[in-house]
Amino acid sequence: MSRNISAMDHNVLIPEPSAPVTLREVIAALRAQKLDIMHDHKNWGDWIRIGGCETVISIEVTHGLTSSATIEHSDDDSEDILPAIYRAFGHIGWVGIDEDGEYQLI
Repeated sequence: MSRNISAMDHNVLIPEPSAPVTLREVIAALRAQKLDIMHDHKNWGDWIRIGGCETVISIEVTHGLTSSATIEHSDDDSEDILPAIYRAFGHIGWVGIDEDGEYQLI
C-alpha cells in the first residue's frame, strides 16, 4: 500500500506490548540518519527540532521515556526529511498510525 508522506501531521508510536524507549534513544536514532537534532523541553511538552528545517516532532515524554510522537511536516522542507525521520523511528521499532491503522516505517 502506498502512503502519501506530504501531509502535515504524521503520528508514530511503539506498538503494543513493547516498552517505551528513552528520549535519548530517539534522538540517537534521528542523528544516525544524519539529521541535526535539537531537543526543546517546554512546560507544555517536548519538541525535537531539525536544523535547517521547519519540520518538528512533538514527542510525549514522561520521566525520560516515550512511546508516541507527532511529526509536524512542513512541505517547504526537503522531500528527504520525512523518510529519514521514518527510518529513524522504524529502526527503534516504532510504527506509523493513521485512520487505516498501523503501518511499518521502514
